[in-house]
Amino acid sequence: MRKCFKILSPCGILGYGFPTESFESGLNDCPDAIIVDAGSTDAGPHKLGANTAIVSRQACKKDLERLITAGVKHKIPVIIGSAGGSGGKSHVLWTLDIINEVLAEHKITNLKQAIIWADIPKDIIRENMKQGKVTPLGDSVPQLTEDALEQTTGVVAQMGMEPILEALENGAQLIICGRAYDPSPFAAAGVFAGFDEALAYHLGKVLECGALCCEPGTTKDCMMGVLYEDCFEVYPTNHTRKCTTVSVAAHTFYEKDHPYILHGPGVVLDLKNCEFTDCGAGRVRVSGSKMKKTPVYQIKLEGARRVAYRTFVVAGIRDPLLIDKVEEVEEQVKNSVMNQFSEIPRGSYQINFYNYGKNGVMGTLEPHNTAGHEIGVLFEVIAQTQSEASALCSAVRSTFMHYGYEGRKSTAGNLAFPFAPSDVEFGAVYEFSVYHLMETADAKALFPIEYSLR
Repeated sequence: MRKCFKILSPCGILGYGFPTESFESGLNDCPDAIIVDAGSTDAGPHKLGANTAIVSRQACKKDLERLITAGVKHKIPVIIGSAGGSGGKSHVLWTLDIINEVLAEHKITNLKQAIIWADIPKDIIRENMKQGKVTPLGDSVPQLTEDALEQTTGVVAQMGMEPILEALENGAQLIICGRAYDPSPFAAAGVFAGFDEALAYHLGKVLECGALCCEPGTTKDCMMGVLYEDCFEVYPTNHTRKCTTVSVAAHTFYEKDHPYILHGPGVVLDLKNCEFTDCGAGRVRVSGSKMKKTPVYQIKLEGARRVAYRTFVVAGIRDPLLIDKVEEVEEQVKNSVMNQFSEIPRGSYQINFYNYGKNGVMGTLEPHNTAGHEIGVLFEVIAQTQSEASALCSAVRSTFMHYGYEGRKSTAGNLAFPFAPSDVEFGAVYEFSVYHLMETADAKALFPIEYSLR
């Protein structure tokens, strides 16, 4: 077994970008693998439901070009998790199209590539539903129904490290994963090199967001993780950043519903007794990570369905009289529009207002109920069709713009619009219709691997 194993994480999401100097500094430290996460559900279900990427094609290609050419030059594997953002077939194909372009432009050949698909056929989910093997992820998630599954555009599952480990064992040099549990690609590389699974998963948890665990933190810079027999160390490759025991420990708690328990596909990571040690030079050592296998192997299913269409308007308000009673006026405008369009069932659409500068972020939970001399108002209409959403939103805008309220002296507009046209047709609105756990007897069976020599 080698003494250590180095993983270079260039950024938090593929396409976010990273400084050339940081990346070159990381390569000079002789990493054994380059691994990057490309996906997230942080932005909601739209990208998955609409089959669109999180980042632009130009941004993704810029990052991929640097990663792939570096991997080839240094003869180290490059692994991409949750390709295209959501990791579905369309997202993976979008990523592959960019990769093919990069390989052709740089005349790269004899590169063994592995694609790990993460799309789960609905028939398999239906069969598991009948057997009671599909359960909601959290108390707020309803039981999965046949109707909800049928309306879902497609379902992906978060793979664990097992299929990625198989691709490495088969000599893949470029691995493109569909939807993956964020730490899985990092864990697979570490375990493949012979290191402890708990440490490898914990290191993956730290590295998957790039340099976010640093001071100052960012997802747009490079991190190095080094696995040892009984610990791992992390440090930024940018000398203007540093890791501290607090910053790394804090990131360990990131995006978790429990302070030190982290659930993944088939595993539970226990970080209660972890120790974080300052090694100097912006470097932190982590030890004490523990892990156990779950009695039943479960994978997280994700799917989205279209539920409505949205049109919205952004405007500004500077009249102190209106700002003082803006919620009251908004309610009156809303009622006026609802009466105007009595032919549209009231329960079939929503009119929402967000007053930025006056409780726009936290709403009723805001402890400081004060406003500045001006506020920004975002109002949206969500309806069953784009036509209805736009008609209702137009009525809200025109009603609000000239609405008379107590104390108003001017007959000019109440709203200032930053651009024209003011009404923006957003398009389809999606919700997570599948956000469930499903049992599987085989950690690899639902994630087929396709190999090719490029």
